[in-house]
Amino acid sequence: MTHDEGTPLRPRTLAWVSQHLRSGERIVRAETLHGGITADVRRLTIGAPHGGTRHLVLRSFVDAHRVRYAADWLGRESGALTLLTATGVSAPELVAVDPTATYCEYPALLMTHLAGRTALHDEGLEARVPLLARQLVAIHAVRPIEPPRTYATLTTADTVVVPEGADAAMWAAAVDVIREPAPPYEGRFLHRDFQPGNVLFDVPATPSAPPTRPAPPSPSTPLAPPHPPVPSAGVRISGVVDWAGASWGPADLDVAHCSTTLALLHGPTWGLRFTAAYEEAGGVLAAATGERRYWQVRDALAASEEVQPVARAWREAGRPELTDRVVAERLDGYLAAVLDALS
Repeated sequence: MTHDEGTPLRPRTLAWVSQHLRSGERIVRAETLHGGITADVRRLTIGAPHGGTRHLVLRSFVDAHRVRYAADWLGRESGALTLLTATGVSAPELVAVDPTATYCEYPALLMTHLAGRTALHDEGLEARVPLLARQLVAIHAVRPIEPPRTYATLTTADTVVVPEGADAAMWAAAVDVIREPAPPYEGRFLHRDFQPGNVLFDVPATPSAPPTRPAPPSPSTPLAPPHPPVPSAGVRISGVVDWAGASWGPADLDVAHCSTTLALLHGPTWGLRFTAAYEEAGGVLAAATGERRYWQVRDALAASEEVQPVARAWREAGRPELTDRVVAERLDGYLAAVLDALS
């Protein structure tokens, strides 16, 4: 995620943030963090009265279209962050939230800043996939006293975008899969956008690496900063961000989403390998092949609607080879692999 000084905080937002700082603290810097799709995100440097600094992250929904969903997204995220403080899942801590812009110019959420950086390059992937799988198993093991809202899937048979040159018959067969009712499932706590762009890795810092911060909530894939690849030796996950889609639903749905993202980032084989890694880590998926196919196909088809913005985001994040065409071809190959593997 890249950043600059950007514009100063708006007056009401500045006052609101200041009210939630510790005694004597003040905002000494506000960096605009680029790469998000749905929100304006700032990394705030907070100065202590006797020296020293810490960082907070402010997410504001300023786009008129996104503002309509802000209350739901911020409500889900604030609830998830509060829940996760009592678990072993590392996530930002909630500082304050204004989901309806009662105090700020726009709906906003203030949270702590997590150390670490995202990893979107191919290098070190072999070591990262098992870590991602174990982390997702841990998320699904969270048992809230009151489950969050039931998951939502917006893709329909009419919204699927078939890639140019793809096998029309195969895609038609895939679309027929999601025409059927969703299969029964055992509910689990879902992240709902668990994928490499929302996972921070703790690795030795390099002089050329810019500061990082949690990715913004988005129905699309968020970005990572254009920095050197994350090495495989000694790498560990330092936290998971973007809980705006936190939901209650089938574990298969989270697994399918991460599998699709890995397939588009690194090639179709990696999507299938993540599913296997999840089970090897102790995760439990639907027993029936048809049920697994439904969730895997549904998420792959959902990705068809976002090829261009996702590919553009990844290119800006340091993957220039991921053109729209390459990502679409990978999606086509992954869908074929899923249908073949789960026939």
